[in-house]
Amino acid sequence: MLLWLVLCGLCGVLQAQDVTTKDKVTGMLGGEVILPCTFTSNDPSVHVSQVIWRRDGVNMAAFSPQHGTHVQDNVRIQFVDPTQTSAAIRITKLLAADEGEYVCEVTTFPAGNRLATTRLTVQATPQNSAAAVSVVAGDQEMTVATCKSANARPPSRITWQTTLNGNVTTDTTNNTDGTFTTISNFRITPAWTADKAKITCVITYESKETQIPLVLSVQYSPVVTIEGYDDNWHLNRNGAYLTCNAQGNPPPTEFTWKTADGSPLPESVHAKGNILYVDQVDERVNKTFLCEVTNALGSRAGHQEVVVREHAVRTQTNHAGAIAGGVIGGVLVLLLLAAVIFVVIRRGGMNSSKGRGSYSPKTRVFGTGKPSQEFAYQDDSDLDRPLKSQGPMRDSGLSPSLGEDDEDEEERMKYKVLEDEEEEEKFNEVGPMLQLRPHPQLDSYLDDDMESQTDGSIISRTAVYV
Repeated sequence: MLLWLVLCGLCGVLQAQDVTTKDKVTGMLGGEVILPCTFTSNDPSVHVSQVIWRRDGVNMAAFSPQHGTHVQDNVRIQFVDPTQTSAAIRITKLLAADEGEYVCEVTTFPAGNRLATTRLTVQATPQNSAAAVSVVAGDQEMTVATCKSANARPPSRITWQTTLNGNVTTDTTNNTDGTFTTISNFRITPAWTADKAKITCVITYESKETQIPLVLSVQYSPVVTIEGYDDNWHLNRNGAYLTCNAQGNPPPTEFTWKTADGSPLPESVHAKGNILYVDQVDERVNKTFLCEVTNALGSRAGHQEVVVREHAVRTQTNHAGAIAGGVIGGVLVLLLLAAVIFVVIRRGGMNSSKGRGSYSPKTRVFGTGKPSQEFAYQDDSDLDRPLKSQGPMRDSGLSPSLGEDDEDEEERMKYKVLEDEEEEEKFNEVGPMLQLRPHPQLDSYLDDDMESQTDGSIISRTAVYV
């Protein structure tokens, strides 16, 4: 029990005294920084006898309420108003070598020593720059842009943003003052197409990003193109001209028009700067023209062959869209028409099939004063029966006088012919489904009764047509 009381009393004493510093302090190279150290105690009987600042085990500054302060480097290091509760020090003209851990140790009576540690970090803000390197187009890889982050602590990181395919080389140098200089080069095989290309240098320092945009400079001889010829230069055409377009770095300074065969320019042609004017097209313009462009790196030429036509070529307007629309519309119309024809044929076939056994039109035949006789449609099977089973037929007055039996037979045959011809007319109206087969007993009569017409048709001599 007594031991527990002693321990509790000791814990109370320990908790009543404390030395406090900052865990981390950051200062800029060449500037100044204050390292705080405070001492607190709830026991009025405890007195501070000494405060010592130590680095790497070496005492660098000391303070005593009785004896004052003592500092090894009193030019750059001083105590800041030291008391028994505070003993902060100031370090000026910070060097990279000042970076490290510092220990503040407080000696008290009768409680003993207490201490705390702080970490000093020295930084240096970099000086960033970037520039495009002017090069001449060629087939060797060259540095076309460089980016620099100098005197940084800690060192910077450099990257590039561009659509160009290239290589990057980066070097970091440790300076004598503890800072770092990083240089990055962007390298490509320069072509004239890379001239005026955009590229950005990105410098990252302590989570802060700096972007420097650049425009590349690739020098090259002129690149020449000629415009204005439309393949419709015909005799007596007026107002024709050719335009010489050229790119170059440095910019082109001179344009010269020539003919490919070395002959002078035709009288109807005159040049002014990069334009060749043709006052009137004639046979003398039928040749190849050259445009030679010069800049500081040299000269290059473009050529244009001119073919003079006897007559103007009619230009046709491109109606591809309208033609495509017409074709599509035509296809749709054909599909619709085919569908309509299919429906009509299908319905006609169905109606013909239905009408074969049920069709029963009545045909009226007019005689010589006798009452008209009505005839009904007969199926093919009726024709196969003997004619006498079909019932007697009345005289229409169209046949010559015969014997009684012969007259009856002749009359029946004539009426049968009339009925067959009536059915043939119906066949022409309603289709082949209603065609009737002639009876074998009528063949001889039909041969004598039928007469050919001038239009190629065959009709009966004795039938009455309505």
